[in-house]
Amino acid sequence: MSFTGKYELQSQENFEPFMKALGLPDDQIQKGKDLKSTTEIVQDGKKFKVTVTTGSKVLTNEFTVGEECELEMLTGEKAKGIVQMEGNNKLIANVKGLKSVTELNGDTITHTMMLGDLTCKRISKRV
Repeated sequence: MSFTGKYELQSQENFEPFMKALGLPDDQIQKGKDLKSTTEIVQDGKKFKVTVTTGSKVLTNEFTVGEECELEMLTGEKAKGIVQMEGNNKLIANVKGLKSVTELNGDTITHTMMLGDLTCKRISKRV
């Protein structure tokens, strides 16, 4: 199953408290919650390029499954991490106490982020 495609955010749960826990300023959180973000994924075997565009903010991460890489966090901070693949439809990353699980089911991507006991879920559909 290939992740390659463009996905548009359909819904999100717990966005505001989660972003606040990450340390994002309130004005950024307010802007971010009202904007529909798009995620573009290009997969070439174990190599991935993920570009998330929210308004004028563009966040791009490139990584190879199983290899250490530098990932840009939602706060703009860069941190080293390893992205693992579970089965052929789930990407899991642990970076600085943040666990990220991206699961592809058909044309829907569910991105779940966990920080301590806080969870944020974002659901996007292929466009």
